[in-house]
Amino acid sequence: MSELTEKEALNKAAAYCTASEHCLSEVGTKLTQWGVDADAKERILKRLIDERFIDEERYCRFFVNDKFKFNKWGRIKISQALYMKKIPSEMSRDCLNEIDEKEYMNTLRSLLASKKKSIHASDDYQLNTKLIRFALSRGFEMSIIRKCMQLSDEYDSMD
Repeated sequence: MSELTEKEALNKAAAYCTASEHCLSEVGTKLTQWGVDADAKERILKRLIDERFIDEERYCRFFVNDKFKFNKWGRIKISQALYMKKIPSEMSRDCLNEIDEKEYMNTLRSLLASKKKSIHASDDYQLNTKLIRFALSRGFEMSIIRKCMQLSDEYDSMD
């Protein structure tokens, strides 16, 4: 494959950013894969940021929203994924705090109720342990899991 000129790399990166939201580290990785030298890469990234093809805050908001609403991930898992994408922790914290607390609890509650149907456990202790492990693997905080499971137990005892 022939090497891309800086202009071709810029156009290709702009098209990549137009197709869907990407963060700085993802675009930087793509440019490296395409064989763009370090100086050109810096100039291209700066131009993409200046022209708002790359906007870390916008990316962060979309990422948090998508992972929470569609993948049903908790704050911890989303935060770790953003860290891996080199999103500043203060920015990710701000975006994560925008998640509605009531919606967060309802999402976890429905995940636990759904998972509860498929778990085979010999007693309540084993059932709760498996549910907690499941919720932790989804990235929910232990305090929220406990609160949710207590509410669930209260609802169950009302029946």
